[in-house]
Amino acid sequence: MKRRFLTALAAAAISTPALIAPALVTPAAAQVDFNLIIGNPPPPPRYEVVPAPRVGYVWAPGYWRWEGQRHVWAPGHWMAERHGYHWVPDRWVQANNGWRHQPGYWDRQQARAMGDRDHDGVPNAYDRAPNNPYRR
Repeated sequence: MKRRFLTALAAAAISTPALIAPALVTPAAAQVDFNLIIGNPPPPPRYEVVPAPRVGYVWAPGYWRWEGQRHVWAPGHWMAERHGYHWVPDRWVQANNGWRHQPGYWDRQQARAMGDRDHDGVPNAYDRAPNNPYRR
């Protein structure tokens, strides 16, 4: 009986790291929040021709990103829309000692504040059919 208990205890001790290790390295643990403040402001935005609207997509305008020791232009692109949300584009904001990049994000409050009668995530000012009852 004692031998069987020790064998079970040894097996548990050997297998425990294999069971716990995957739980320690989750995608949430791999995310990093990194704030970089640089001294020189970004160049003026480049002019981009915004393509014709695509159903189910939102245009994210291009922006200057910091890569290495310089600003590099990231061109605009289409993203799948999120109903009831408004896309707030990437931008640079002046910080205490320089400039900080603020990544783009989806914002529900801003969509409401700008008026979104059909709740499609496109503010009424930019929506071709702001009262469309068939959206959603």
